[in-house]
Amino acid sequence: MQPRVRTGAVALIASLLLSGCAAFSPDGGMSFVADTAGHELRKDVAAIRSDEDASAAREAVTRLLKRPLTADAAVQVALLNNRGLQAAYAELGIAEARMVAASLPPSPTLSVSRLAGGGASEIEGKLLGDILALATLPARSETAHKRFRQAQLRAAEETLRLAQEARRTWYQAVASQQLVGYLSQAQTAADTAATLSERLGKTGAINKLDQARQQTFYAETAAQLATARQGAASDRERLVRALGLWGRDLNFRLPSTLPALPPRPLVQPAIEREAIKRRIDVQIARLETEALAATLGLTQATRFLDVFELAGLGKRTKAGDEIERERGLEVELRIPLFDFGESRVREAEQRYTQAINRLAETAVNARSQARDAYRSYRATYDIAGHYRREILPLRQIISDEMLLRYNAMQIDVFTLLTEARQRIAANTAAIEAKRNFWLASTTLSAAVIGGMPAGASSSPAMAMAGGGEAEGH
Repeated sequence: MQPRVRTGAVALIASLLLSGCAAFSPDGGMSFVADTAGHELRKDVAAIRSDEDASAAREAVTRLLKRPLTADAAVQVALLNNRGLQAAYAELGIAEARMVAASLPPSPTLSVSRLAGGGASEIEGKLLGDILALATLPARSETAHKRFRQAQLRAAEETLRLAQEARRTWYQAVASQQLVGYLSQAQTAADTAATLSERLGKTGAINKLDQARQQTFYAETAAQLATARQGAASDRERLVRALGLWGRDLNFRLPSTLPALPPRPLVQPAIEREAIKRRIDVQIARLETEALAATLGLTQATRFLDVFELAGLGKRTKAGDEIERERGLEVELRIPLFDFGESRVREAEQRYTQAINRLAETAVNARSQARDAYRSYRATYDIAGHYRREILPLRQIISDEMLLRYNAMQIDVFTLLTEARQRIAANTAAIEAKRNFWLASTTLSAAVIGGMPAGASSSPAMAMAGGGEAEGH
């Protein structure tokens, strides 16, 4: 009867070991991240873990930087070249190592002691194993797999966040560069007018008041251009940081203007449902709840027994020519004399309750952010379209008519300069309106699929007021 019992115990232990063990994946868990980037972004990602990986990524980045950088190309460069993202992928590898370690059975402890004296010697050995840890291995392994799944989602979320950041900084940099180009043209015209008024003033053709007005207009335009250039330089540096560029790569070129507005805006009546279904942070919070639920169940099951160890004992005694051997078993239990596991169960219950509330909060925030982002998207589309269809054409008509009347000496230079200032303000506002639309479009994508920066606002005006610096690495 004893061999059957021993065989059954060995079979039970073997089944527990086989059910709990996990192995490292060939790609370090990157397949899920790559699938997410391919589906949501239509872009490639790579965890750079060798010289070959680094060389392939470098070749792709160099190829993309040879041409004027588009928004999609900027996103791809960031995903291949940003070192902060590579650090997040390394964190995924750490999480996988922890998952594998948590799924392995507990290592036994071996101790050997020797005593000698009076012509006799004694050798005693003990092999100690944690039976409770072995029995709960499948449950702990399942929880470890959920934690690793969370790490994959966090890596995917960081990928989406960096992609949104690269796209946003690209739109800001191009808009700033476009504004500099427009103000440079206005400043050239103002310089020509100021030089002409100075010459006419010397001949007495115009009075000092009109000459001062021309000079003031030129000075104001020059100040606006200087401010725009400083802002463009800062926006370009923010883009540089998002893309992870340095050295010769800093000479990349940007388009001179923002992309045209799409023919029609997106229509998304089920924006909230889409956000709840696709948002990465909601999936992370849901997995956290499931993992803590499993932990709570395991804690409740082992509340009265948190130490259960089995030891195999062996003893060899030698006295003269006589050798005596002894074998036995030792069981160690911790008696819950003062704590019947209530504190561990109570803590696990509160952690589970905390996770449920955070999941609910994340879902509520996701719904609100999706609604707000879509409203901002539609509003900025209408505003940018209004500038394109109505305001700029009317401003051009006014400018042409004012110039005709000035040449016919029907209006004075003050009226012409007032109109010029208004035209500059209208064109500047039109560029900003188009920029705000593309920023709102990026925020809408982040609100649906995930990757919104912490504390990000759906309002482009508020986002620009914040400077965007908090979004960088």
